[in-house]
Amino acid sequence: MENHGTETNKRDGANTSIWQSALADHPASDYSDYQEVYDALIIGGGITGITTALLLQKQGKKCLLVEAKNLGFGTTGGTTAHLNTFLDTTYPEIDSAFSKEASSLMAKGAKKMIEMISTNIRELKIDADFEFKAAYLFSQNEKETEELQSILESSQTAGIEVSEVFENGVPIPFEHVLCFKNQAQFHPLKYITGLAKEFERLGGKIIEQTFIHSTELREDIHYAKSDKFTFKAKNIVYATHIPPGINILSLRNAPYRSYVLAVKLNSGEYPDSLAYDMQEPYHYFRSHEIDGQKYLIIGGADHKTGHEDPIKAFEDLESYARTYFDISQIDFRWSSQYYVPVDGLPYIGHLPGSDKGIFVATGFNGNGMILGSLSAVLLSDLILGKENPYEKLLSPSRLKPISGFTEFVKENADVAYHFVADRFGAEIIRSTGELANDEGKIVEFDGKKLALYKDDTGEITALNPVCTHAGCIVDWNPTEKTWDCPCHGGRFSITGKVLNGPPQKDLEVIPVNEIDSPKNVQKK
Repeated sequence: MENHGTETNKRDGANTSIWQSALADHPASDYSDYQEVYDALIIGGGITGITTALLLQKQGKKCLLVEAKNLGFGTTGGTTAHLNTFLDTTYPEIDSAFSKEASSLMAKGAKKMIEMISTNIRELKIDADFEFKAAYLFSQNEKETEELQSILESSQTAGIEVSEVFENGVPIPFEHVLCFKNQAQFHPLKYITGLAKEFERLGGKIIEQTFIHSTELREDIHYAKSDKFTFKAKNIVYATHIPPGINILSLRNAPYRSYVLAVKLNSGEYPDSLAYDMQEPYHYFRSHEIDGQKYLIIGGADHKTGHEDPIKAFEDLESYARTYFDISQIDFRWSSQYYVPVDGLPYIGHLPGSDKGIFVATGFNGNGMILGSLSAVLLSDLILGKENPYEKLLSPSRLKPISGFTEFVKENADVAYHFVADRFGAEIIRSTGELANDEGKIVEFDGKKLALYKDDTGEITALNPVCTHAGCIVDWNPTEKTWDCPCHGGRFSITGKVLNGPPQKDLEVIPVNEIDSPKNVQKK
């Protein structure tokens, strides 16, 4: 198999998620199998890509799925895998920004996706720990209670089964609670592994460790190029959470990171439901059994990628968790990335400004498992030439000048601020010797900024810190050991390899002998 760099991470960060023990190596493939013209090339091996590939293959299409690293490497391997009929963009918000009809359509889609995942697991006999659960959304003050009442009314109007109750499923004080019936949870990597096996059984092809860096359309055939191979297809689907390169969707989606702990409780009593508070950012809870051990999974402390201190985010989340739960041990802690669309709904369909036959799905907010699955249904229908009720509503070319304009301006002003501000401000250090082991920093040497990392043995890696996507300065993430871009969410490994986000090129490596001298180095 082709290796894009030397890393063999199972996830897009140094922290191990609770799901990774289930991720087996995918067998190496013979590249000679991939020289034909495929009906669809799906780029990205998460839930969106694998579900899309399977749906098309089941309809008799010849599909090739190409993943830059390994299946489940991105957000699917870092999700907490809640399956909800209520969305992070609430039904009152959808009512206001779009219409009540749009809310009803999204509610119907969410319900259908839970049914589809459940059906896939049952029919394909996937051991994915699927369970239906009640989900509690609770308020803790008057303002939140008013918002909760609005959510109740709009959700019921949209066709969601929800009622007011007097418990919230977790030992946390509350003022008011809504209970959503027929929600669910599952093991995301077991699920996509099962889908991948069925895809291959039907004749689909999967290739990992292969990074597609460019595409070209010639005579209605797309030529997708990796470092060593070129693949040919009539259609291309970017199931990469955000499409690569400079395009309008990078400007209409804001990258965020969410933090998760998987903990053991002294009591041995674990919540038997899903639960969510209404803080900003909100916290979310559920339990899961892994290899015979039960865990409470707690998430929250979300912030824009590259904008806050990840160490403090984990500390805040742990402090919150210990306030309400008697924790005996924290076995897993990790973070994951998602994108928030400016007008609240995902962008699924033809990539604006691109060649014919290039499709994309992005802007899932915190509902990646549901909306990734919905994306697969919509994208496969578009490629098959079938009508789909979500095509117009979720079109990436839609314009929402009222609901989305303010957020569009706000997010892009933030990008512009970081593009300029991150180039200024420094304190002087005398040499790379002042970096601690296992530390990364943005420093300045001879008037040029560098991204420096010193490993546990004292070895230095130096990179050009200018993100290869749009020219912003990356920032060090000390918990995941990555370089994260605060503008559009591009993320790079310690050695500068693209991990995820819109960049298509690695960070430039700077020879260490050019920087470690008695001259001054300045630290950001």
